[in-house]
Amino acid sequence: MDVVPASQASRAAPSQQAAVSARHLRLTLPSTAGPVNILRGVDLEVAAGETVGIVGPSGSGKTSLLMLLAGLERASGGSVVVAGHDLAGKDEDALARIRRDHIGIVFQAFHLIPTMTALENVAIGMELAGVADAMARAEAGLRAVGLGHRLTHLPGQLSGGEQQRVALARALAPRPAVILADEPTGNLDQATGAMVIDLLFALTREAGATLLLVTHDPALAARCGRVVHLADGQVAA
Repeated sequence: MDVVPASQASRAAPSQQAAVSARHLRLTLPSTAGPVNILRGVDLEVAAGETVGIVGPSGSGKTSLLMLLAGLERASGGSVVVAGHDLAGKDEDALARIRRDHIGIVFQAFHLIPTMTALENVAIGMELAGVADAMARAEAGLRAVGLGHRLTHLPGQLSGGEQQRVALARALAPRPAVILADEPTGNLDQATGAMVIDLLFALTREAGATLLLVTHDPALAARCGRVVHLADGQVAA
């Protein structure tokens, strides 16, 4: 594990094209007590194919950073470029297309559609995007995470670990350039979480994708090629 000093945290390998680039990124949200500065000028550059662990105390802005990188939250200032797409000024439809085509997201909560089978949950996004072989890719994705025997099961018929593996297949089946994972094992027991993380790293490596992983677990962060520490909304050593 490389613990990155604040002076170097925004630098990726110079020989590689950046998959994620954030410059002077700020997020300020209103509250009854006045504006709250969640992110206060974050600079971060991640090379294509790099794995980066994002750690820090509760409230340091880890999840908010991922939300901005995914285009699920609007920045109050600064710039975000993901997979070559500048997110600034994009409307919701454009941001949704960028997520659909370039970004895979794995949350702590599984966010599966309860009335759809595992296969349908993985395929639905690709079908809406007009991918001709959406069902075949969804099935291949589920088999890759060891769920070839659960294709027709509903989420309520699956264990927590199986549901998270469906969510992992859903994120990776469209073959995104960037994968954002926010505490993906937070709702799982230790053994199941370890299995899901092994799959996450193996499939990311196989796809040649870029991974940003938010975690509170230093041992998990240590599996990444680089670790970025956030504190009080800023990159810190």
